[in-house]
Amino acid sequence: MSDTMRHFLAGQLAALRDFSLLYAPNINSYKRFQQGSFAPTAVAWGHDNRTCALRVVGHGRSLRFENRLPGGDVNPHLAVAGLVAAGLYGIEQRLELPEACPGNAYTAEYAHVPGTLREAAELWENSPVAKDAFGDEVVAHYRNMARVELEAFDAAVTDWELRRSFERL
Repeated sequence: MSDTMRHFLAGQLAALRDFSLLYAPNINSYKRFQQGSFAPTAVAWGHDNRTCALRVVGHGRSLRFENRLPGGDVNPHLAVAGLVAAGLYGIEQRLELPEACPGNAYTAEYAHVPGTLREAAELWENSPVAKDAFGDEVVAHYRNMARVELEAFDAAVTDWELRRSFERL
């Protein structure tokens, strides 16, 4: 792995939690982040390790990485913008890549990706890396997008809530 790739990956890890809003933009995006589900929950990297958010695969000139956090509901343009910004941050800051996770990242001692859109939006809004890479206006715009989504969700009465109320009343 070249030094540039190591710094790029270190940038991915450093910004992963802050950029989760770009990788998981909806309330339901966070429901897949369950331990043992092969959706990443740990901010870790590993060689061909699907329990990690970042998976390094291939050999020689085909060596590459996957950021496994984005789901099928992602805007690919925003996800790629986040990947590039995080990688450039790692290269510019010459961040050091920690050791690879050799085993099950779900049960190891790593930071975890946000569990809710609310948490991801707060991390995004307060991220100096996001503000430096995208500017205050873009950060505010996507924070507002999350705020609108959360307000609509909080105002909705779901079928589960109706059924649960009828069971208890």
